[in-house]
Amino acid sequence: MRLQKYIARSGLTSRRKAEELILQGRVEVDGQVVKELGTKVGMDNLVKVDGKIIRVEEVKRYIALNKPRGYVTTLDDEFSREIVVDLIKDVEERVYPVGRLDLDTEGLLILTNDGDLTFKLTHPSFEIEKTYIALVNGIPNENELESFRQGLLIEGKMTYPAKVKLLKTHGKNAELEVKIHEGRNRQVRKMCDAINHSVISLKRVQFGPIKLGKLALGEYRYLTKDEIEELKR
Repeated sequence: MRLQKYIARSGLTSRRKAEELILQGRVEVDGQVVKELGTKVGMDNLVKVDGKIIRVEEVKRYIALNKPRGYVTTLDDEFSREIVVDLIKDVEERVYPVGRLDLDTEGLLILTNDGDLTFKLTHPSFEIEKTYIALVNGIPNENELESFRQGLLIEGKMTYPAKVKLLKTHGKNAELEVKIHEGRNRQVRKMCDAINHSVISLKRVQFGPIKLGKLALGEYRYLTKDEIEELKR
């Protein structure tokens, strides 16, 4: 955030007074006097006013994003592909994806700077359910769907029981609703492969109590207070 805003949010003084302090050369960032208004600082910078350290408590942000295909959920990418955090504009705090969605999967992704909540939402012991809509090749029969529900052997390890139902057919293909509470890499795709119905397209529509709703592709919104409380419960 801008240095004058950082100073104001520390409770030391108003933003206008903070600008005066900067211009007067009374502010240091990481040991260097800064007189430039608009200088950007973060929580990792050491800010002093008149030789005294000032700090602000980081505001916790909770964001729902409709991730497009072609974006990775890592914070940097060795292949220079587009990353999801680049879609988050006008948010001063650095937020991080909760879990992953693979490159070709779109839909609901939660981002936050609340590390404790991220741990609880991603640790297998908390069994947070995620809901996906998958368009698959062919139309699974009831035996295939039942084996999906019971758990499948993938890469030498059984998946936990899952929920799956046939929503509709599109010619020779089918649309499935899949609910899992694991977070294995490309799990839904691999489970569909295991019943011989590969995924054509995949979208996550719900994470725990949070629904994608009508959020447009590539857009994001802040979670409501009630949604945050639900997630924390």
